Amino acid sequence: MKLSFHGQAVVQIVTENHTILIDPFITGNGTCDLNADEVQPDVILLTHGHNDHVGDTVSIAKRTGALVVAPNELAVYLESKGLNTHPMGIGGAHDFEFGRVKLTQAFHSSAFTDEDGHTHYMGMPTGILFTAEGKTIYHAGDTGLFSDMKLIGDTNSIDVAFLPIGDNFTMGPEDALIAAEWVKAKQVIPMHYNTFPLIEQDGAAFAEKVKPGKGVHLEPGQYITI
Repeated sequence: MKLSFHGQAVVQIVTENHTILIDPFITGNGTCDLNADEVQPDVILLTHGHNDHVGDTVSIAKRTGALVVAPNELAVYLESKGLNTHPMGIGGAHDFEFGRVKLTQAFHSSAFTDEDGHTHYMGMPTGILFTAEGKTIYHAGDTGLFSDMKLIGDTNSIDVAFLPIGDNFTMGPEDALIAAEWVKAKQVIPMHYNTFPLIEQDGAAFAEKVKPGKGVHLEPGQYITI
């Protein structure tokens, strides 16, 4: 399984038979190395409805026919835009052909603003536990630190955790270090930073502070294989 980071919260997972793209904020994301007209995901997973996470979902899914898995309100909204969606709720899991998806809590907000300026409430924000080929990936989404991260770590064997470190809108590096301890992932990768001035952070410095050997700093476009 190949995991690559592409700026902000954009993560791509390539398994033997499927390509899964998480929170594809590509257009307008100066830290992203991808081209929204060229990516070919089989599945798009969304954590919440903010524009810098939904990103290019509509155009990509219409072009590729990708299934979009998202929190219920967001999935219903995207279905109204003509996309093939699968709605889910926090705590719920589903076994798909491409892997198992379970949505976790995330303490944040969730709303989408259309091009016409109308803002739509998109339900609760989430994190994602994705399991395939015997590996489990935790994408925490946008969140502050919360104590149930301990429960997530205690009840799952997490191979890789993507944790936000940008501060201001999500937890910052100090809280993310606590989260890294709690989720007990074998490897921890920082995300959701440096996209905007308000969330400028040093991802490499954070990775060095994670328990020795567990922190991994990826520049956009870089990947690990697990």
